[in-house]
Amino acid sequence: MMLPETMTVIEAKAAGGPEVLVPAKRPVPAPGSGEVLIKVEAAGINRPDVLQRQGLYPPPKGASDLLGLEVAGAVAGLGPGATRFKEGDLVCALVNGGGYAEFAVAPEATTLPVPQGLTLVEAAALPETVFTVWHNVFERAALKPGEWLLVHGGTSGIGTTAIQIGTALGAKVMVTVGSAEKARAAEA
Repeated sequence: MMLPETMTVIEAKAAGGPEVLVPAKRPVPAPGSGEVLIKVEAAGINRPDVLQRQGLYPPPKGASDLLGLEVAGAVAGLGPGATRFKEGDLVCALVNGGGYAEFAVAPEATTLPVPQGLTLVEAAALPETVFTVWHNVFERAALKPGEWLLVHGGTSGIGTTAIQIGTALGAKVMVTVGSAEKARAAEA
């Protein structure tokens, strides 16, 4: 894929509301070792993005100053050692900032194929919750099929993801919620 030298990004020109977001031009990033360059078609909006825009959450050291932690789009390039994807593959990824741009770099380890049946907009909302649930419930807690999984806040993004993944992998899932309406939503 022939890449442009520059791309349009969305910068926060100051701390504040959505009105501080402005388009700007920056160089297209190059993927490093084990990284994937993604032509961004959709980006998620997370609480850290909002807090960063408001001036209440500085980006972590080494992270992009651009907002955006989740993206979905097509693979546009691969860094050395990145082998799981090829150019043109549709992916969603958790990025270290920089998602509010035409191109973003993601570690291959936090890049997933777009699940069949999902749009890129839907897929852009997956990475933060999927990786949070997977790491905490399956890597750290080592939940096994047949074991119980207690999910507090079962109608939150993390909660619904935990319910779906836990159920799909054979766990017995129990959920807490704050209202009868949320209980009905969690049962669905």
